Amino acid sequence: MSDSRALSSASFSSTDTGSYNLLVPKHVAIIMDGNNRWAKARKSPGIAGHQAGVKSVRAVVEAALQQGVQVLTLFAFSSENWQRPKKEVSALMELFLLALRREVKRLHKHHIRLHVIGERSAFSSEIQQAIQEAEHLTATNQDLHLVIAANYGGRWDIAQAARQLAQAAVDGQIQAQHIQAQDFAPYLSLSQFPEPDLCIRTGGEQRISNFLLWQFAYTEFYFSPLFWPDFDQAAFHAAIADYQQRQRRFGRTCEQVVSPDEQTHGS
Repeated sequence: MSDSRALSSASFSSTDTGSYNLLVPKHVAIIMDGNNRWAKARKSPGIAGHQAGVKSVRAVVEAALQQGVQVLTLFAFSSENWQRPKKEVSALMELFLLALRREVKRLHKHHIRLHVIGERSAFSSEIQQAIQEAEHLTATNQDLHLVIAANYGGRWDIAQAARQLAQAAVDGQIQAQHIQAQDFAPYLSLSQFPEPDLCIRTGGEQRISNFLLWQFAYTEFYFSPLFWPDFDQAAFHAAIADYQQRQRRFGRTCEQVVSPDEQTHGS
């Protein structure tokens, strides 16, 4: 179980479930898709799209701060992305390392805490060290929690959590027949944060691509036709505005859902 669980989830108060989302989502997750297609449309190499995508990351992080989002999780590199051409993977690793070194000071300046989730052992020792240094530098920041999912897969996350829970049962910390969903969740990668309220996927595709499979149980989805390098602050604000028009029922009927305004006036 990650040491980051020491960060109390109580500090992330949720809005009333089942109400109209008049407030900004506490946790936004983004599947940053379309870099290669953006580059191809410009007759440029794929890495040019990934480089351009870094600018969109900066823009969205700034927009999230402006909106008051507490947690922003970005799907940067999936466990399946290793299957891409070796040249592209190598370029992505170089870009990841460069971004870690260049961007961490900017994050720290704006009081943003960086977290990286995923199987780190597949990365070079240089990248692993850069991750540790970036997380250490920003460890006390609280204005925004920026989570980068790198070499991450939802199935991997569930499997590693299952291994930890199984070990806890073997060690006598919990009886197998008494295991409930709430016993499993604390072993997942994002256990210290509320589950995502909103997931944005760019690039026009409409699938979750093995991202946060457990955590997306009641997440709202917003699919943008824009390629990731074209997804700017205005696009992010539009996604938030769309989310705010939705009614989250969590299994209840519309009639059972009471808006915050109605609660205030006792309607």
